[in-house]
Amino acid sequence: MWETSEIKQRGKAAFRMNYWKCVAVSILMSVLTAGVTTVTYNQSTNGQGADQQVEQIQNAFNSLTPAQQIAIAAGIAGSLTLIISVSILLDLFVFNPLKVGCYAFFRENVKEPPADFSHIGVGFGNYVHTFVTLFLKDLFVSLWSLLFLIPGLIKSYSYRMVPYIITDHPELSPTETINLSRQMMNGHKWHAFCYDLSFIGWFILTVLTLGILGVFWTEPYKDSSDAALYLAIKGE
Repeated sequence: MWETSEIKQRGKAAFRMNYWKCVAVSILMSVLTAGVTTVTYNQSTNGQGADQQVEQIQNAFNSLTPAQQIAIAAGIAGSLTLIISVSILLDLFVFNPLKVGCYAFFRENVKEPPADFSHIGVGFGNYVHTFVTLFLKDLFVSLWSLLFLIPGLIKSYSYRMVPYIITDHPELSPTETINLSRQMMNGHKWHAFCYDLSFIGWFILTVLTLGILGVFWTEPYKDSSDAALYLAIKGE
């Protein structure tokens, strides 16, 4: 059985040998995972300004005719639907293959550092296979999550190795890739959960440094260690 300390040492060593590239790829992974969201906050000094603005908007809306209110509501709903649809399509067709490439970069960097940026594009090499596999993975996790949080969490650990397997074993079908991840994680899910918890101190420090530590250390260190975990469970 692999040891958390050994996994983290291997990940840290690979990270240090290819520091800036790991940081860059980790930033890309974080953006692709979280999505690109820009939020602007305008806060008044006494808190009353925001309330007054909301009240003014409500009064203006109430002064409209029912037909105008319906038209505005339909316009807002249509805009939100369009934004959500575009986000989903970007995630499925662009972000997911790029994330697979990022996983491949970290895996190769742990195996034979320093890895090159060219690995990021491998997710597009077998595009349909990548798309279908990750779509099924996300679908299965979502369906299990509908049952309750715990089953969804367990299945997320079962399918954890899918992004690595996609490029490591391109000959496998989508369902075979998912099943292989599930087989690899049998007997390792709880240990992997404890491994994730071992980074909690770094994530607390990341919050205290307003995310700066996360960009330049915590996230690339964790991504490198995750790749080392995959290789350890695989037996390399």
